[in-house]
Amino acid sequence: MRLLDPNTIYEKLTKYDFNVMFISIIITIIGLFNIYSATNTASITGTAGLFAHQLIFIGIGLVLMTFFIIVDYRRFEKTIYIAYAINLILLIAVLLVGRSASGAKRWLSLGPISLQPSEFMKITVVLTLARYFSNDINFEGYTLRDLLVPTMIVGIPAGLIIIEPDLGSGLLLLLVAFSIFLFVKVNWRSLLIVAMVGSISLPIVYNFVLKDYQRKRVMTFLDPTLDPKGAGYNSLQSRIAVGSGQLIGKGHMKGTQTQLNFLPEHHTDFIYSVLAEEHGFLGSVFLVILYVLLFMAGIRVGSQAGDRLGVLIVMGCTAVIFWHAFVNIGMVIGIMPVVGVTLPFMSYGGTSIIVNFILIGLIQGIAVRRFMF
Repeated sequence: MRLLDPNTIYEKLTKYDFNVMFISIIITIIGLFNIYSATNTASITGTAGLFAHQLIFIGIGLVLMTFFIIVDYRRFEKTIYIAYAINLILLIAVLLVGRSASGAKRWLSLGPISLQPSEFMKITVVLTLARYFSNDINFEGYTLRDLLVPTMIVGIPAGLIIIEPDLGSGLLLLLVAFSIFLFVKVNWRSLLIVAMVGSISLPIVYNFVLKDYQRKRVMTFLDPTLDPKGAGYNSLQSRIAVGSGQLIGKGHMKGTQTQLNFLPEHHTDFIYSVLAEEHGFLGSVFLVILYVLLFMAGIRVGSQAGDRLGVLIVMGCTAVIFWHAFVNIGMVIGIMPVVGVTLPFMSYGGTSIIVNFILIGLIQGIAVRRFMF
């Protein structure tokens, strides 16, 4: 009797859904082509090694993704709250001894390695909320009182991240939590109260919470021409890059906005502008279709998960990727304010790409076990 029957292995593999992993890798390959173009411009110095760095980050991400696929996700359940506490400590450490860049403290320097705890907190919050709601089931719908603890779980780290200041990541964390709240069924009266309080709070947040440069971003989002050389510059240059690509684009490494460095942060936050300029409307739409397929595949995995914990983890991980893509692309094409949110699997960044692959590993790890219950 053979221990590994090829027919048995094939039968098991056909039951698994690897679409999430395959689509994310395709997007990553597209991202590498665009990062290569964005970081090989004659007008930028010190970026020659960024492409190689990204390859290393992707390699680390793939290893971690494989780890989370192999290890049963239920084994992490007992350590989730510990991981949450450690991540909170790291966020506090960022405020105390973090490395500053562009007026914000977002990184911890550990020798030659720079760590961005706010990125890992997205995973930690998803896992923490998933464990909380998997153990506290309310079929009649959660009220505001029921949501007090979950709100604190997401509110404390979101507040610390916003203080850095990193408004984009802080708000994105709240959007992810809100998505999970909707999925677990919140009482409609509670949602109405939250919506009313949020609407009333907007003027207060704008006038007393946001910093001057953040208020300028809101105003220039409404009209970038108010400050075309200042707060509105990024948005205007991004729109020019996107529009100049027209139908089929200018070609790889032939985008003038990118190669002449008119487009700022084009290897990180505005990588979608590089794609649009060089590959046009068709290339841009193709990438959006890939993201839609990725979201649909994630939702399908979640709908087939064998337990409530798995369902909530998949939906939370999918929400992280969805909101990142939605906010980033909306920012690039001018339908949302400019915030520091990366495009999943496309933007340059060590912590970001590693976190993206961990999210895929968690989703895929649950997918391969959905027929084992």
